[in-house]
Order: sequence, then structure tokens, then C-alpha cells
Amino acid sequence: MLTQLDLRHFKCFELLHLPLCPLTLLAGTNASGKSSVLQALGLLHQTMREHEWSLRLMLNGESVQLGTVSDVVDKVYGRRECEIGLVDGDTSYQWIFTGGRSEMSMAVKRVAVRGIPLEEPTQLHYLLSLDEPSSLSERLKNLTYLTAERIGPRETYKIDDLQVAPVVGASGGHAASVLHVKRDERVCEKLALPDVSSNLLHQVEARMQTFFPECRLEVAPVSRANAVTLGIRTSDDTDFHRPIHAGFGITQVLPIVVATLAASHDSLVLLENPEVHLHPAGQAQMGQFLAEVAQAGVQVILETHSDHILNGIRRAVKAGRLSAEQVAIHFFQPRLEGNTQVVSPVLDKTGNIDAWPDGFFDQFDKDMNHFAGWD
Repeated sequence: MLTQLDLRHFKCFELLHLPLCPLTLLAGTNASGKSSVLQALGLLHQTMREHEWSLRLMLNGESVQLGTVSDVVDKVYGRRECEIGLVDGDTSYQWIFTGGRSEMSMAVKRVAVRGIPLEEPTQLHYLLSLDEPSSLSERLKNLTYLTAERIGPRETYKIDDLQVAPVVGASGGHAASVLHVKRDERVCEKLALPDVSSNLLHQVEARMQTFFPECRLEVAPVSRANAVTLGIRTSDDTDFHRPIHAGFGITQVLPIVVATLAASHDSLVLLENPEVHLHPAGQAQMGQFLAEVAQAGVQVILETHSDHILNGIRRAVKAGRLSAEQVAIHFFQPRLEGNTQVVSPVLDKTGNIDAWPDGFFDQFDKDMNHFAGWD
């Protein structure tokens, strides 16, 4: 499991040492650096996935499109270099990347394992394979990074070979493909709902029903085409509908459910705004669901603006479905003189949080105080 992410001169960070847990929640104001944390991991992922033996960090690809070096290197303190570091168990990894400000990729200038520099820069993937092949290298290569810009309903969904699209993809566009190709694979025992077949299709359908009662799914191949249709039913009294007629929230939640249930133990899932298009009760349910996913051994790092997501996680901790030590909460603030960029409130076993910095899910209280005339 990743236990820390280090960033130096990366985007808005002069220096960041961010502890990670089985479930890590990133909150904060807009443009404060939350997405940058996910993008750093996304860059490693897409370089290994799309350019496995590259000597350069690819800034633009299917998962992340960050532009040029000038867009990535911190404009205040950096010049041509940035650093990404990871701690995985007892092993630390560090990369220093460099490049001309107009370039769209960065050369590997220096690499180190456990603080010991390698004599010559080498490929990202090879470095990670030195000690534990198929461990961290495979987790980064096959992680799921699901962005907030997820695709909406479609008439058909393309089917890809799992070698090409093993996960749902940044926009969730491969979710139907993964669901179809892996439909008969068993999900993790800890995540399987009882009294339901343990295969992926039935478990995904059952999980979707916790968000959308009576939801049914039908994934059907299109004759003589590498595509499937997705039929959705929200009542036993109706036929299957095209996705456009079934409510936008369903197609936004489906990639999250498919990604997490299809993930293997010790894999990594990055989520932006899992609350999108969900009713508040559904958002709270999403928080509890992601707590279950983390408890089952899938590491989850999520960015959210939803206090309902947070409260769903708190309820899961209070109920004993996830320990407080398995949750990290980080509140990001704009970089201002004298301002701490990241504050990390601590959750206890009862679901209580020890500190509520200004702006940390407190807008409801501020509004109520205003209506009461107390501000």
C-alpha cells in the first residue's frame, strides 16, 4: 500500500509530504491542489501504461492532459525541474524530472530507491521492477483514475481487449466494456453482497440497487461490431431503457461501481468527485460504499466537495466497518503567505473529527448562522 506521496515544485506545491491510508479523502477550496495530487499519480500511470519503457514522463495521454513543462513546474519556486516521490511499505522511490518549458514531456534526471541514487537514469517501469516485480509497478500501471469529467449516456459502448483497456478509463468510457468482458469473474469475497451470485455483473447490479432501488442492467453485444448496448431498468414494471432515459446519475455512478468491484486486492483507485449527480442520501451511501472498498483491500484516494461523502465515511467508521486509522483526511487551502497549504484533521473511532478549519465542510453552518442573524 502507498503510505506517502511527496511532491516538490509540482504545480502549486513548493514541497508536499502527504500521508496516505487505505482510504484518503482530499477536500478543500477550488484550485488549492487536490487534483494535482491525483494527477501526479496519473502521470506515472499513463507513462507506464502507454510508454512502458520510456525515459521521459509523458505529460499528455489518455488519462491526463497537462500541457507543457511550464504548466507542470511550480511557477513560483521551480524552474525546469519537479520531483515525485512515493513510499510503498518500507520502500521509498524518487524521481526528478527536467525539461524545457515548452516541451510536452520531461526527461528522467535522477532516480533513487530507498534514498540511494541509481548511477544512470532509467525507465520508470524498470526502476519499480527491481525489487518486487508485479507489485508497485503493476499497481501504478493498472490503477484506475476516474476523473470528474465522466461520459454521459451513449447509444453503444465500444468493447476493447483487456490488454488495451483493463480498467474503466479516465472518463469511465470503458466501464461497459469491462463489465461485459469480466462479467463472469468473481468479485473480492469481502465486497460480495450475500444472496447474490458472486460474478461481477450480478454484484454490480446489486450494488447499483443500493443507490437506485430496482435498478437492473442488461449488457448486450451488438451483432458484427466491437460494441455493446447498455440497457437500464429502474422499475420491475417497465422494460429496459436506453441510458438516456434512465437518469443521468446512473451512468455517472456505474463506472465507480464497476471500477471498484473489478479491482483486485491491493490495487489503487483514484476518484474525482464521486458525488456527481447523486442525491444527498446517495452521496452518503457512496461514502459508506468506498469505506467498504478500502476495508476489502483496494486503496482509494478520492477528491470531494461533498460533506455527505465525508459523513458516509464517518458513519462507516462509527459502525466498525473501517477503522479510524485506515482513513486520512486532508484539507487543502490556497498557497498564501503564512497559510498552511494542507491541514489534516484526525478522525476517531466514533466518527468525530478533531478539527474543523475554516472552509472545511462548514458552509451549511455558516448559512444557518446567517439566517439566524448570528453573523
